[in-house]
Amino acid sequence: MSIVAGADFGTLSTRVTLMDTDSGAVLGSAVAPYPLHRSEADPHVARQSHDDQMQALCTAIRDAVAEAGIDGHDIAAFAADTTGSSVIPLDERLQPLADYYLWCDHTAHGEAAEITQRARDEGIEALEWCGGVYSTEWGYAKLLHFLRHNPGAPLATAAENCDMIAATLCGITDPAEMPRSVCAMGHKWMWGEAWGGLPPQEFLTRIDPALAGINDKITGRWGHSLQQAGVLSPDWAERTGMRAGIPLPFGAFDAHWDAIGTRCAPGDVVNVVGTSTCIIAIADADARPVPGICGMVPGSVVPGFMGIEAGQSATGDVFDAIARRAGSDVATLCEGLMGYGPCATGLLRVPWDNGDRTVLVRPDLGGVTLGWDLHHRAADEMHAAIEGMAMHVGLIIERMQAGGARFDRIINAGGIPQKNDVLNQVYADVLGRPVHVPERSPVGVGACIFAAMIAGDFETIAEAQERMAPPLRVFTPRASHVAAYERLTALFRDTYFAFGEGRSCDMGAILPALRRFRMGRG
Repeated sequence: MSIVAGADFGTLSTRVTLMDTDSGAVLGSAVAPYPLHRSEADPHVARQSHDDQMQALCTAIRDAVAEAGIDGHDIAAFAADTTGSSVIPLDERLQPLADYYLWCDHTAHGEAAEITQRARDEGIEALEWCGGVYSTEWGYAKLLHFLRHNPGAPLATAAENCDMIAATLCGITDPAEMPRSVCAMGHKWMWGEAWGGLPPQEFLTRIDPALAGINDKITGRWGHSLQQAGVLSPDWAERTGMRAGIPLPFGAFDAHWDAIGTRCAPGDVVNVVGTSTCIIAIADADARPVPGICGMVPGSVVPGFMGIEAGQSATGDVFDAIARRAGSDVATLCEGLMGYGPCATGLLRVPWDNGDRTVLVRPDLGGVTLGWDLHHRAADEMHAAIEGMAMHVGLIIERMQAGGARFDRIINAGGIPQKNDVLNQVYADVLGRPVHVPERSPVGVGACIFAAMIAGDFETIAEAQERMAPPLRVFTPRASHVAAYERLTALFRDTYFAFGEGRSCDMGAILPALRRFRMGRG
């Protein structure tokens, strides 16, 4: 058995976790921040420096090693997951030509719309597996935006954040050797073995001649998270304090590995609740695509099964915004909310504050709150926001089930559920089924599990999960709340599709119904 290290690159920082694969204990962990570059002129901009990320990684590794009281050379393997789609344009030596277009950068909304329309017109099969809409958050859209705004750039290739981290640490400088994660490329770049890899070059060229020949530049070695991307180079061994030559697996997106860190197995759906929410599920290999889902990719979570991704564009960000406007914090506003009944506030909140990722895939939507009166407080809006998030998750799960996926268990993971029991209980009440929550944060555990697998310490992921993943506690639906939440969810569904899709509904019935909830007669 070994000591392994896993890094989780988030929106604002990287966390490094050290684990003992024998005992399953966390030996040490550390967080190092890096700046997120926004623009007052364009709220869609969200960029980040690769150098800032790598400097933070070195700091976090050394701090985690110091906390654990070990020698960095004792680490047997390292693995890293990142946000995505976070795209960086590169030159012929894999040096950055610009900052990452971070996952939450929505500047490519026009490009995404063009890709979607052209793919629909030409019947591109890959679009079906993306849920029928190519997102403004995804790879080709962001790369096209870069090319249009930097026509003279000496672009040799582009990479996802998780692949760039692996290539950098392994000392890879040839685009032909770039490790390409099946997880990242399948969910965000329309890659699939079933249609021969990337989407047709002719299709991309017809979108814009700037994309002519682009697939010849998206080269490299394709692999999943149980395969080796390379070994730690001497240069980065010296910088991080680890030993040169230790293995690194192909990377993946943070939510996919966080799901593994929660003991996720086939039949589970995991809500990775953080700044946004990524919803990850593992289904049978014969599951079929459905509209509005962020992607269905064979092997993207674990080999042999269909990986399904969906999500919400903002979750923790919405809670933080409500608290910030009130001059308070989320924990303070949540005090006392456990005693609130279903829609006791009379407020119905549709959480589109940063657009809709699933089911509508519309970045142009804004948050909707109905039912205000003169007596509402910020805490009331917080409770309505949590209810809205849960009801939105319910719609997403329904849509995922339409593709044939079965769900036996719901798990709330990410950084927020360990700190917010109100959220977990409301999710259980709204969804009408138990919600399982790791006893401690699983962030970084999934990365350590894949580091342990590439080190050869376990035969199967399930064996590694049993040893390394935290135990789960359970929030059971309150019987007195379930029926009322079914009625509230029907109102939410009408509002969601009326505002977001233009469906017909009796809008005149919604506010009186919310008032009845407010008066305890819902």
